Amino acid sequence: MSRPVRKKAARKTPAERSAEITEAARDVALEQGLYSVTLRSIAARIDVAPALVAHYEPNMDALIAGTFGTIVATELAEVSSLLAPLPTPRERLALLLDTLLDGSRADVTVIWVEAWAMGRRNEALAQRVRDEMDDWHAFLLGIVETGVAAGEFETDDAASVAWQLLGMIDGLNAHALVRWADPSTDPGDRGARLGLAVEGMLGVARGALRAP
Repeated sequence: MSRPVRKKAARKTPAERSAEITEAARDVALEQGLYSVTLRSIAARIDVAPALVAHYEPNMDALIAGTFGTIVATELAEVSSLLAPLPTPRERLALLLDTLLDGSRADVTVIWVEAWAMGRRNEALAQRVRDEMDDWHAFLLGIVETGVAAGEFETDDAASVAWQLLGMIDGLNAHALVRWADPSTDPGDRGARLGLAVEGMLGVARGALRAP
């Protein structure tokens, strides 16, 4: 069987080609998962030979780590921008639980889950995972500490609350990937259910962390 003839790759500057490869790796990861980011998948996406991708990205571990970092850092920036206009820490935390647990970010959840597994054999990725988890912890810690200072939350260990909150969000979203829940329950209720637990952790009234 004859193979389709690949068109000769258009000439691009090294910066243009590197940017094209980076974008293709991101698209492949979001559509098919981090495991699918390979020389062949990226080459097919931009219609070039795998050798050309290898020329610009000789270290696939580093490319995968960078792809992961770009995707999850973008999500954190998006969430931060979404919460910023809200006037109180309580409102910001309520919306955070709602938006992270409403099922709309499953593509990024897959990236996280695969990165935790792949990081066992890819130290560049493992380091990037640790860095990004630190950033998320710092973000959550900022909300909790601001709430404590404003008298909205009660805790003498904001860092531990932020750590537990991050773990619960990650766990519930990982469970949702295989639809482990009551089939009659709206996926959006995961945020409300977690909110009840967090309300207890922060000493706020029942229902206080329900998003508007």
